[in-house]
Amino acid sequence: MALGRGLGEILSEVEEAYAKDLSSIDSSELEAQGARVAEIEVSTISPNPFQPRKHFDEKALQELSESIKEHGLLQPIVVIEKGDGYMLIAGERRLRAHKLANLPVVKAIIADVDIDDIRLRELALIENIQRENLNPIELANSYAELIEVHGIRHEDLSDIVHKSRSQITNTMRLLTLSDYAQEQLVEGNISQGHAKVLVGLDALKQKVIIDSIVGQKLSVREAENIVKNYKNNNEQKSKTQAQSTFMDDYKAAINAALPFKHKIKSKSVEISFSSSQEIENFLSILKKA
Repeated sequence: MALGRGLGEILSEVEEAYAKDLSSIDSSELEAQGARVAEIEVSTISPNPFQPRKHFDEKALQELSESIKEHGLLQPIVVIEKGDGYMLIAGERRLRAHKLANLPVVKAIIADVDIDDIRLRELALIENIQRENLNPIELANSYAELIEVHGIRHEDLSDIVHKSRSQITNTMRLLTLSDYAQEQLVEGNISQGHAKVLVGLDALKQKVIIDSIVGQKLSVREAENIVKNYKNNNEQKSKTQAQSTFMDDYKAAINAALPFKHKIKSKSVEISFSSSQEIENFLSILKKA
């Protein structure tokens, strides 16, 4: 199998082809680059095992299927030869739509390249990220895998996917959400904006706020206010508890040292005197101290 220009460069050419009708693709030019256009049997195509996209909108797939049946496929899928058949590189929605339509063949660009599994996984992740085909959690997992597993630096990933480092970091933070929160985000019940304000809350509080967002159709701003109020209340509660603990540590010693009626508060001690003699006794204690 010839290496040609490499799959990455061929995919770049396919990006341009996607903006055109299939008939506009220059077959001879593709062949010179190590690829060719052909109709191949759907049954001979295996899915990319490294496909990061897990969630597909069934209604959208059905609409695409109907469109392909009526108008044909304008944008080819991309495959490489693998064993006795082919492996899908780009165009999983179009391939799934063909299967829904029970179409036996599909138009494909066959890239004539030799590529190992590691590079194939990287390309699958990057191709999906660049096409913005992933939901926020799939996108976050893809970023994490490229950075942590494949050793791609944040700077390099930022250049590859044309996203800022802060956007990549904020998206990856979604992986710290509870399973319930991630599921609601994937299902589209809450937006990515809603999800971001939940980061840092415990799983139970995330669920309570999410149920409020869904049930009351809260905007991101309204959800932000709920989280802000919750955090402020928690901070105030923590401060009060810390103050109480501070005085509690000395409560026994204060009680033993003061033979007068007194009240221990969060930051002070209030003493009550019933006679001038008690005041003189108190002053005497202070002088001894």
